[in-house]
Amino acid sequence: MAKLERCLVGGTFDRFHAGHIALLTTALEVAELVEVWITNDAMSEGKSPFIQSFENRREAILVWADERITTHELQDADGPAPFRKDCDSIVCTPETLGNCQSINEKRLVNGLLPLEIIETPYSMDESGGIISSTRIRAGLINREGKLWLNDDERTQTYQFQPQLDSELKEPSGELFLGPEDIPEVAMSAAMENIAPGSLIAVGDVSVATLLDMGVVPDIALVDGMTKRTELTDKVDLSPFNLLLSAINPAGQITPSLIDSIDTALHSDQTTCIEVDGEEDLAPIIIHLLAPLGTNVIYGQPGKGVVLRITEFDAKEHCRRILARFEVII
Repeated sequence: MAKLERCLVGGTFDRFHAGHIALLTTALEVAELVEVWITNDAMSEGKSPFIQSFENRREAILVWADERITTHELQDADGPAPFRKDCDSIVCTPETLGNCQSINEKRLVNGLLPLEIIETPYSMDESGGIISSTRIRAGLINREGKLWLNDDERTQTYQFQPQLDSELKEPSGELFLGPEDIPEVAMSAAMENIAPGSLIAVGDVSVATLLDMGVVPDIALVDGMTKRTELTDKVDLSPFNLLLSAINPAGQITPSLIDSIDTALHSDQTTCIEVDGEEDLAPIIIHLLAPLGTNVIYGQPGKGVVLRITEFDAKEHCRRILARFEVII
């Protein structure tokens, strides 16, 4: 069967992923030329503040695409499809099928032949969910549809290994310096650099400092210790709407800690997790489970405060670190 001449594809194309590749591959299979119309920044900002810029989204497509694909800026829901005479097809997912049918109705009103609609099935992730930019931004899966932390991994206990000591002592993020006896200095600098996402503070000193500054983090983790020494003045947890508890011995990451972090991330209330044991390793799990754009803050003893924003690099780093822990059966 002869190929169609020119196929239109529209979408946001945020965090270019396996589902996008399947969609564009289908378009290339059925048509000689493919025009990809990408929602502009004004349209995408109405969907989510965490969507990448138009230029970043377009660049990701061009890196993958061949010369038969061109990219264009989409300024409204329909784009040029209702009026173009030189296009004969449009590719969609089940989600956007209705919009394509509406476009064809408008083409008929405009005296044009309807476009041939090629519906591509959803690409599914390893848990049976749809690979989508929304699920990727939510921090659940990577671009290929793999879970950052699957169900089996959430039930395991991980034991720290001595060879990781020097690596984990290095700041995993941006370090803001400040005197140890005036933690507000470093914390204030860190707060000037946070992203639009939620704020998670790990460690009693970090949590207490934020509360003293009048900032209630969305999620806090405390263990009543600082530098392995029990605090005489416990952090006042009354500002938090929800208190959770977790059992997590020193040097371990337990299912109890993982479950409490997951529960806190799905809560719409400010939450503090009181850890019986230690919370030092909690950022590893936080980054793996948290949505993209989440701000994770913890103290760096004797130096200041570390801020790391959850993005792919943070999640991938934490996957590599966790893989080097010993799994306790």
